[in-house]
Formats: sequence, structure tokens, C-alpha cells
Amino acid sequence: MSKSIAELRHEYALDALNKADVDPDPLRQFQIWFEAAIAAELPEPNAMTLATADRTGRPYARVVLLKDCDPNGFVFFTNYRSDKGRQLAENPHAALVFLWLELERQVRIEGLVSQIAPAESEAYFRTRPRESRLGALASRQSQIVANRQILDQRFAQLEAQYPDDNIPMPNQWGGYRLRPEMLEFWQGRHGRMHDRLRYRRQGDDCWLLERLEP
Repeated sequence: MSKSIAELRHEYALDALNKADVDPDPLRQFQIWFEAAIAAELPEPNAMTLATADRTGRPYARVVLLKDCDPNGFVFFTNYRSDKGRQLAENPHAALVFLWLELERQVRIEGLVSQIAPAESEAYFRTRPRESRLGALASRQSQIVANRQILDQRFAQLEAQYPDDNIPMPNQWGGYRLRPEMLEFWQGRHGRMHDRLRYRRQGDDCWLLERLEP
């Protein structure tokens, strides 16, 4: 290795983040940054780390895809019987992290997660590619499987069972919405003197905006 891990570093100098310039509504500010990430043609701009914890407080994290963002929160989809589904059933507190490294930006979000209405999940399921819908039926997510061939055979059987586009949504599959209680916007700055602005919910439509030290 030409450099040690300790020597790996990058100076941030693309932009600044000031309280006077951000939207008083953090969901609208998120949309501004999210649209900037899309306009910059970043790979998977809707990729986010989802952190959960079980009833004992043991943490878990993985990357999932944001599929909707509205004034009510952030929506993602999964198998309700997966590891994250079981953890959210035990402890609905969760956190999200978006990292748009090319823009030297990061957004942290914390809040409570709940399942969305089945009709909402069904509406999204119908928009998924055929292979993704079959995959949702084929996968017993997070369960141990002996080999890849078992998965491929199950998928092939479902392809034959549903030759047309009428593929049913699995009962154990659907969406979650994280209703944010805190959002932090991070902009990288020179000398690691980063800008950090945090919104904390003070009521249904009221947010407190604070600057944090880097």
C-alpha cells in the first residue's frame, strides 16, 4: 500500500452552509440538497444507511434506498420478516445517513419508524420491475440458505408460475416511514472546520435550528 490508512485524507472546500441560507423547514432543505445530488448525476443519490437497534440496544446498520420523501417523512421498503423488520418491531427508533461525497455533504436523520398503509405499499410494488417483484416473492430475506442454486430455482419456479404481469405483493413485504425528530446537514470545510446545522422538532410544524461545532 503506497499510503497508510492514517495518511488518507481529503480537503473539503466546495461550499459553505449558513443558517441564513437554509430553508426553515428541514424537509424542504433536504429536497434542495437531494435535487442537487440528482442534478450532479451522483451514483445512487437515494442510497442511505439505515441504523436500527434491537430491544437490548444492540445496533445494526445497512444501506437501503429511499423511495419517497414528503412532509411526513422518509419511506423505504423491505421484507417485514427481515432482520431490520424484526428490529424495528422491537424498537421503532432508527437513524438514516445520506453521504454525497462528491458534493462534500452529509445528512443525518433520527426519528420513529412505522409501517405505511398496505395500499401505499401495493401502489409502489406495482411500479417495480417484474424481476424485482418476483425477487420479493422468492426471497425469505435474512434467512440462512444452503446455496445459491436454491434461490435461483425458487425464482425460476415463480417466473413460470406468474408468466404475465399479475404478480401478487407478498403479505410480509411493504414500506416503512421514518418521521424525523432531528435532521443534521453537514458541509465539509477546509481544515476539518465543517459546517453543521441541526434541526430539532419542537412541535408538529415547528423546528429549532442550531449550529453545531465540527
